[in-house]
Order: sequence, then C-alpha cells, then structure tokens
Amino acid sequence: MCGRYVIISTVEAYEKKFNASALMPWNLNYNVSAGQKAPIITSEKPQEIQLAHFGYTPHWSRKRTWVINARAEGDHNQENHPDFRGSKGILKKPFFRHTIRNKRCLVLADAFIEGTTKEKLKKPYLVYLKDKNRPFAMAGIYDEWVDENSGEILTSFAIITCPPNAVLQKIPHHRMPVILHESQYRKYLNLNTDLSDITAMLEKYPSKEMNAYPIDPAISKVKTNQKEAILPIGEPLFKEFNWQFKQDVKLYGMGENRTLKK
Repeated sequence: MCGRYVIISTVEAYEKKFNASALMPWNLNYNVSAGQKAPIITSEKPQEIQLAHFGYTPHWSRKRTWVINARAEGDHNQENHPDFRGSKGILKKPFFRHTIRNKRCLVLADAFIEGTTKEKLKKPYLVYLKDKNRPFAMAGIYDEWVDENSGEILTSFAIITCPPNAVLQKIPHHRMPVILHESQYRKYLNLNTDLSDITAMLEKYPSKEMNAYPIDPAISKVKTNQKEAILPIGEPLFKEFNWQFKQDVKLYGMGENRTLKK
C-alpha cells in the first residue's frame, strides 16, 4: 500500500517537470496523509496541477469514504505474490471500474513512506528514486462527489498499487505504488489510450532505480511534518556510493550524500 508520501520540490519544479500550470500554490509536506490536499494532474485537465483530497470517494457513494489505494490486480493476487502475472482486476472492481476508464490522474510526489508489513509505521522507511529523479508521478484515479447536506463538491483520489519490487521486499512490505515513467504520463492521462495499454503500465517500478532508508517512527503521527522527520536514521537498503577512508561522510536524505574534507 501507499498511505504516506512526501512533497518537497517547489511548485515551479513541479510545473516544469510535468509541463503544467499550478492553479494555486501549496506548502511543503513531509508527511502527506489521508484527508489532506495534495497536487494531482487529471485526465480532464492535463495542463493543470490542481489540489485534491487524498482519500477517494466515488461519485455514486451515499457517504464520504477514505480509500487511499486501489489494487491494480483487483481481487486477484490476494497473496500479494511479487511475480504475479495475471489480469488486472481493477477493470472489473465495482469501486474503481468507472474511474480507471474515465478519471485517471497523476499523483505528484518526491518520495513515499512505507513501513514493514508487520510493524507498519513503527518501523518506517523513506523510499525514493535514485539520481535525484524527482518529482515523479504515481498512477492514480480520482472522482468528484457531492455532499448532499452541504452541496460541497469534493475532488478526491487514490493511488494505484501493485506487487512489490526488490526494494519493497527488502523492507519488507507486500505492496508498492505504481510509479509511472515520464514517457507514460500523457498516455496514462489520455482517455483514448487502449485499456490494455493502461493496464500494461500498472507494474512495479525497476528496483535498480530505487532505494530506501529508515526514518524516525514519529512519522507515524499525522501531525509530524518537518524535514527532520524524513532524514535517515540508518544506512540505505542498497549501497549507492563507494567512500574513501580519508573522507568524513555525512549522510543526507534521498541519496544526497556529501563528503566533508578534514
């Protein structure tokens, strides 16, 4: 699953990366959680970055729901086998079959937070793309729901998940968000794209292009939202650099390792 993620690039960086204009600015968020507003790009308005609520409610629902993730496999692969090659059941899942066809979105992020399957966010990791490849986009679905009592129109979204790659398996966690390649962004948003091409995108991201490191368990609290919360408290899962013994090393976050001369 993916229930927490990070937004730390500037609005301008997001606009440049996704070739879209932000409708309004937003603040840095080191701990995006369910119910909070976060930037997305929708199939309806692919040239705009808008804010929507993390936690999906379909338009037909009688009440507000808070669904943060949509399984690419739908009801298949209940064992979360990492090498699952079956059909993408999301196309038939009643809760998502309308939006996966008609209301797809890019969920914009700089990294995401995942805990172990058993200990969850009591043992959290920050997962990022190597070589400072950020911001990036996760595959999502969205919808617009009208509150019958207030008349308020609520735009909300969920992140599509898939089986874990080697990085998530090492944490270990049984799911991961679908991270799209930059070449797939527009094709994913285009509602004329064949559904077979859409489901082909709902796969795990190459593990060789990702890494993760442990962070403070305080991130489990929604109110925790500062830079220190996502700094490493231990070594990355996979080594990225070969250090020389004559140098002092200071470890920064998301692969930003720097050396200090004596």
